[in-house]
Amino acid sequence: MAAVRAAKQAARRQIKARVAALSAAEKKRQSLVVAEKLFRNPRYVSSERIAVFLSMDDEVCTQEIIKDVFRCGKSCFIPRYERSSSHMDMLKLSSLQDMETLPLTSWNIRQPAEDDHSREEALSSGGLDLILVPGLGFDQSGRRLGRGKGFYDTYLERCSRQDGGKPYTIALAFREQICEEIPVDARDMLVDEVLCEERQAQATDSE
Repeated sequence: MAAVRAAKQAARRQIKARVAALSAAEKKRQSLVVAEKLFRNPRYVSSERIAVFLSMDDEVCTQEIIKDVFRCGKSCFIPRYERSSSHMDMLKLSSLQDMETLPLTSWNIRQPAEDDHSREEALSSGGLDLILVPGLGFDQSGRRLGRGKGFYDTYLERCSRQDGGKPYTIALAFREQICEEIPVDARDMLVDEVLCEERQAQATDSE
């Protein structure tokens, strides 16, 4: 257990350094590539109730995705994290204007206020078809490295106990967040799919 924890901390440092080296323009470019891939993804196309994270500076920007969710007439749910625990709810967003009026957290992301009890909560109102998942790092087997708080692992475990089971999960990543193998323990939930820009194939000697 301690070995996995140490491996995760080392991986977090390496990935954070790679992402920190990206320019704002490159992050924006890759974010748009990932968004376009998502818009063509059959799971996204067929989903009606979608949970989308409001991105931080070191994550794939989800602004265009949220716009598209509303443009397509889908229902958009966003996270509300409880800082004192690993509890998270997915609460319904009514419009882009609604998002812009949400209070900012100390993480510099917007989320519904703790005392905002008027919003529809996804699991108590029909569940979710798709969850777009953030993270620091991913591998192609669906292993995910979060920030250590356990919000998404706990939430997905909660979903799996619901009648409809765990929704389909798609992670959104910069190429620099993709690793050969992410260290995980028994509590870590895998994601079903990781979307990122493909790396350019290396030129072969025969060319």
